[in-house]
Amino acid sequence: MDDYFDNLDSTELNLKYFTEHHGDIYDAYERYGHLIHMDGGPLDEKTCWLIKVALSTECQYPRALKTHILKAIKSGCTKEEIEHAILLVAPSAGFPRTMQGVLILRNLLNEAEGNSLN
Repeated sequence: MDDYFDNLDSTELNLKYFTEHHGDIYDAYERYGHLIHMDGGPLDEKTCWLIKVALSTECQYPRALKTHILKAIKSGCTKEEIEHAILLVAPSAGFPRTMQGVLILRNLLNEAEGNSLN
């Protein structure tokens, strides 16, 4: 149990495997994402993360949504801005996807505050 990765879930273990066996591909993917996010156009960082929050809500990628919420917060987005981005998903992708996104947001914020949803 000396290895940090012993305590990670299967997705993180798979990422560890991928980066160890296909590091050049992963590095290129990371650089590509960075270039699009930072140099791809005129949108500011907060707007980019809000778009990513909405996209990961629509696509139903919980891990991506959690990551994008945390990065949105780090870039200066408020809870209200993030929630608005999630709510904007409903007319295009449906109410159930929006409700799942709101639940993930609430759970993440409650975990950060040391609370849990009942």
